[in-house]
Amino acid sequence: MKKPIKDQKMVMVILLSNIFTAFLGIGLIVPVMPSFKDMLDLSGSTMGYLVAVYALSQLVISPFAGRWVDSFGRKRMIVIGLLVFSLSELIFGLGTHVSILYLSRILGGISAAFIMPAVTAYVADITTTEDRPKAMGYVSAAISTGFIIGPGVGGVIADYGIRMPFFFAAVMALLAAISSSLILKEPLSHEEMEQLSSNTKGSSFIKDFKKSIQPIYLIAFIMVFVLAFGLSAYETVFSLFSNEKFGFTPKDIASIITISSIVAVIIQILLFGKLVNKLGEKMVIQLCLITASVLAFISTVVTSFTAVLIVTCFIFLAFDLLRPALTTFLSKTAGKQQGFVAGMNSTYTSLGNFFGPALGGILFDINIHYPYLFAGIVLVIGLGLTVLWKGKSNKASLL
Repeated sequence: MKKPIKDQKMVMVILLSNIFTAFLGIGLIVPVMPSFKDMLDLSGSTMGYLVAVYALSQLVISPFAGRWVDSFGRKRMIVIGLLVFSLSELIFGLGTHVSILYLSRILGGISAAFIMPAVTAYVADITTTEDRPKAMGYVSAAISTGFIIGPGVGGVIADYGIRMPFFFAAVMALLAAISSSLILKEPLSHEEMEQLSSNTKGSSFIKDFKKSIQPIYLIAFIMVFVLAFGLSAYETVFSLFSNEKFGFTPKDIASIITISSIVAVIIQILLFGKLVNKLGEKMVIQLCLITASVLAFISTVVTSFTAVLIVTCFIFLAFDLLRPALTTFLSKTAGKQQGFVAGMNSTYTSLGNFFGPALGGILFDINIHYPYLFAGIVLVIGLGLTVLWKGKSNKASLL
């Protein structure tokens, strides 16, 4: 089931490009939110919902997509997901009413539900247990880069028109679908797909969810939720907060997020493996939660462009290190059930991505500082849950 080394590098490049493209769409809307808000006369709550509905549709579809990844194959789900994503971005670019924008984001969430578990399972299929942490680190870097750099890309391209970022994303996704169709090969044999399909015939969302709250998975999945909630709440409100409090332009917002994402991803790629080997996954996660929660509170009192940039850099770095630690643990725990775990990982990520922006938008209308304060509280609660993890050494497993 492992591909030859000469092919694996090209396959990884394609897979990472796909997951990057998918998560680019989540953040792409952020820098133009103030402009859309003014153009359509929308409230902060509505803008939060517009981001959250993406995650809601991903949440609804993810449990099914996790099983379809095992039943119908990784490649097929990736290609279909990219095509749906391309359509969703095109619709958003052409939309002139908020209902059309909601439709676009719903389709975008469905595409992410297809792509994320399929790519994660594909990577697990073509890597050994020893190489998997490093590979999952790359996947996490691609997810984080797409999710975080999306606003930066959107802000730069928006100079050519407020709708241009979405046309750009549509073309990217279409090209990714074509390249995936031509280059990728299904990593599972027909017999393996039939076996996985038979194993999941009696499964359902309720059964999968019950399975996800077993002790071996529960706290890790809660941490996935906390990660997604904190990052999405922070990022969704960031452009509105920066525009209203400091008068930052889309270019200013794009610069801060782009620089922060590049710094965070470079440090993640260079240091993640070393940090886990030295401190253990549990300690890395705890340090990331402490850093992110403290800086979420500090975000309410910073007063300059430089201060905002520094705080944002470290917050993104904390999230970028937290994600691969959780993903690697879940992949190791999954064994032969990569599709199930990847699907539920997507489900809990979607929950966080839904509640983070939705509550962030509501709280923003009350007080522009409240979303950051609430995100910090959620991260502190997540930190408290880590004390339930048991380990006998600094490299102990998470449970």
